[in-house]
Amino acid sequence: MPSLTIEVFFDFVCPWCLIGTHHLRTAMSRLAELRKDVEVNVSWRGHQLLPGTPKEGVPYHAFYLARLGSAGAVAARRTKVQQAGDAAGIAFAFNRINVLPNTAAAQRLVAATAERGTPGQAAALVDRLFTAYFIEGENIGEVRVLERAALACGVQFGTIFERLSATGDSHDSRGRPSHTDYAISGVPFFAFNGSHGLSGAQRPEVMLTAMLAAIRG
Repeated sequence: MPSLTIEVFFDFVCPWCLIGTHHLRTAMSRLAELRKDVEVNVSWRGHQLLPGTPKEGVPYHAFYLARLGSAGAVAARRTKVQQAGDAAGIAFAFNRINVLPNTAAAQRLVAATAERGTPGQAAALVDRLFTAYFIEGENIGEVRVLERAALACGVQFGTIFERLSATGDSHDSRGRPSHTDYAISGVPFFAFNGSHGLSGAQRPEVMLTAMLAAIRG
């Protein structure tokens, strides 16, 4: 049976990563219709964009105001993201976000779920955490928020809690095994069978083309 391994490099504070995962889901559905014989496996590779963020996070709006230089620039950036989100069926709620979190613990939770749970649980957890942050405005750097997300996805949080407290183990793409030799400098990034890579939140049809090419080898 032909197979397709998809590696998704992402960070939870990146809105384009959420858009990209939605496009990926659409592309995978189209692939399933075209190639019912292909076995698909998805690996989630956390890649922190801002690893120096304090554990307690920083004020969200102040961070982007300093980063982009003006309220107008922030508004323009959000409008661009929201338009792309609308096309993907995502209703971003930036006004609800108060804290830009450190995502190390969230990524360790996903990594532990992938190792000890099921692929479905890992995928559901990624989606739940993205939703918690970008739509519900929750601080996904807080353990209580992570626990609630894990339990909602059927993950036994207590058995992997120690992974969230680990130090010196970010579990991001720079330190985890990967099937691809690509140098990942930004996210989202998608690698298909380690031979075809796509950077950015590409449209579903672009992803589907890369998938089919990777299957053909």
